[in-house]
Amino acid sequence: MSDTIIPCPICKCEYTYPMDHLMVCPECAHEWNPNEVEEDPYKLVVKDSNGNILQDGDSVTIIKDLPVKGFSKSIKVGTKVNNIRLVEGDHNIDCKVPEFGAMALKSEFVKKV
Repeated sequence: MSDTIIPCPICKCEYTYPMDHLMVCPECAHEWNPNEVEEDPYKLVVKDSNGNILQDGDSVTIIKDLPVKGFSKSIKVGTKVNNIRLVEGDHNIDCKVPEFGAMALKSEFVKKV
């Protein structure tokens, strides 16, 4: 290890110290290997029904008829939804479904176009 200070990727603490081949943060107790590239642990990752990673602004297609409370008809298979927005929670996609308006969908019922 070199004598350069490697700040914690989580809390940005500058008082990290080496332990074996890892670096340790005394403030948040995060341990990491400084030689590996680490993804942001707080980044939201949402996958569609096929395992493709979705991003804000993607277009998706509905893969199952979805009944909608308050409507006499359901969202049909093959309905294309443009410009999705990812959010935290059980229904992790916010979007505007044609003929239905603003809605929250579960990612397991869509596939990326």
